[in-house]
Parts: sequence; structure tokens; C-alpha cells
Amino acid sequence: MIVQLTGTLLEVLPTHIVLDVGGVGFELGVSSTTAASLPHVGESGVTVLARMVVRDGSMELYGFATREERALFDQLRAISGVGSKLALAVLSTFSPSVLAQVVTTQDTARMAQVPGVGRKKASRLIVELSDVFSKNAELRGLVGLSSPDSASLPLGSTAAAGSGVEADATEALLSMGFTSQEAELALEGHAEAGAVSVEQVLAYALRRLGSGR
Repeated sequence: MIVQLTGTLLEVLPTHIVLDVGGVGFELGVSSTTAASLPHVGESGVTVLARMVVRDGSMELYGFATREERALFDQLRAISGVGSKLALAVLSTFSPSVLAQVVTTQDTARMAQVPGVGRKKASRLIVELSDVFSKNAELRGLVGLSSPDSASLPLGSTAAAGSGVEADATEALLSMGFTSQEAELALEGHAEAGAVSVEQVLAYALRRLGSGR
């Protein structure tokens, strides 16, 4: 597994770079954020974090300027329906810190600005990423979490969940295109299942909707 490369930059474009490592040129797909952070072409001793993706019998390399961006790339690709291209589109639209803010504030409209992401998919991405920033050790710092105790609290929640959680979850489901009846049925039993924050309730409802319950 290739996780890091150091060499001379031969080419830098918003979508990919070419890095000469010991006389071998490696092409890596990158976000425009990473591309903008790299030095000029011809610079030697440039280190890029990497991730190798094996797909359809081919191997693709992707490069990242920071550990946070690489961690988010991994988390985005783990979401059903999100491939490497869409993951890079998200990271090209938002830096890791800005993406953390978008997810924490559940800013669906802003997430929908990513090319290829409509409002329904934007809502789903936010739900899927809701716990990532508190649970992933490389991403906690983006939302000001450092200790295990603080990281145990879901984003956007407090120790005591507010009474408007169910209403907020219903509104989010409606924005995804579900009917009010589907939302009501999907939310049944969420408290008994231990889902108390908006993010937990949404995840619970989407699991029920996905399983046809």
C-alpha cells in the first residue's frame, strides 16, 4: 500500500499532479485544494500523502496535502454511491475545516453546491458524516475535540437532547424527498433505540427506510 511519496513535481493541475520519484513518474488525482497548496513545478523534495485505490482491475493513486484531507477522502468513499471522483469534488469545494463546519451546522444548501450533489444527496452526505469528525482521531481537531470525553458527544447535540429533535429530523427527511407519512413511520421507536440527537435520529430513520420497515 502506497501512503506517501516524495519527489520532484513535474506537473500540477487542479485535478491531478505528476511526481517524479527516483525517475518514475507517478500521476495522482488531487483536489483543487491540494493542488493550490503545492509548490511550483520543478520543486524537488515534495512530499505528498497518498491513497491507492484498486478498482475494476486497475490501480489509481490519489494525493493529499494533509492527513485530514486523506481521512475525509476515505470516509467519503465509504459512503454508498460516493466514488473517488465525487469525493475529490467535495474536497475541491470545501477544505477539511470548512467541510466540518458544513456538516456540524447541517448546511444542506451549502453541501448541495458540490458539482454532482443535489439537495437529496447533500442531506444524506451530512447524515453519513455527522459522527465522523468526533470519532476519527485525525479529524477531531477540526471541530475542537481533543479528549475522549468530549469526542463521545455527537456533533450538534448536548448532554440533554432538545425537544425539537424529532421535528428537525422530520424536516430533514422531508427535504430529502420522503413524504410526511414515511418520515413519521421511520421515526417511530427512535427514543427506545437510543437515538437522541438529530444525527442519530436521522441515521435511525434512514436505516428503517432503507430496510423497508
